[in-house]
Amino acid sequence: MKSHVVKRSIVVEGHKTSVSLEDEFWNALKEIAAERRETLSELVGQIDGGRTHGNLSSSIRLFVLQHFRTKSTQDA
Repeated sequence: MKSHVVKRSIVVEGHKTSVSLEDEFWNALKEIAAERRETLSELVGQIDGGRTHGNLSSSIRLFVLQHFRTKSTQDA
């Protein structure tokens, strides 16, 4: 599976920042935001506010992974 890293600008807590993620993670993040009825900026702001270490891109990847892990155990 080949995936390209895409760098996008997003406003988080009133500040513009760049985030680099693979397309699959961008798509998953948009899906999660839609499920929660939140904007992408709101969701990324929550992820950013909750991180204790690492960069924002890594925190987003871990958040997406945890979201789908939790969802798969709830569906089982």
